Amino acid sequence: SMGCDPLLAHAFAARLSQELECPFYPTLFIGTELLVRWLTPDTWPPVWTSLTLMFQREVAQRITATPGSKAYGRLALLAQWRTDARIVLDLPPEAFSPPPKVSSAVVHFTALPAPRYPADARMLSHVVATAFNQRRKMLRSSLKALSPNIEDHLRAADIAPTDRAEQIDLERFCALTRSLSGN
Repeated sequence: SMGCDPLLAHAFAARLSQELECPFYPTLFIGTELLVRWLTPDTWPPVWTSLTLMFQREVAQRITATPGSKAYGRLALLAQWRTDARIVLDLPPEAFSPPPKVSSAVVHFTALPAPRYPADARMLSHVVATAFNQRRKMLRSSLKALSPNIEDHLRAADIAPTDRAEQIDLERFCALTRSLSGN
């Protein structure tokens, strides 16, 4: 893989018609919203087959987190729904000159041929964002705006209404999304 000219980075979002496999310079951390856009196109598989991107280490840990951990949330769920995401390189600040104030990590994403579980991308993104906006609340409270009978939808997805977002794995978030979508 070759390094990317920072000036070209902004053109990447528009130029994903070719496979991107490019570690970014540490001055050029990818924003989480840009990553979310790349992970949630309307059609899947996407135009890219794999991405190799540099993040602040804390963001990389959020992308690869598992249920029950502090770092687990929307980024982990959206990344792991349709990609195999793993940290391939940890970089301390002293790996760079001048050293940044934070540690970095390179994450490699491989697009799966199909999502791990069926769900509508926009709805899943909305359900997960809503659930984690108030991560300390029970899901029957944090998700009540999504449906007047949210408890029925939660139970249909094998989720206790008293559970909190960080306890729920990807499979059950997808089941909840399908229930709320009416399929």
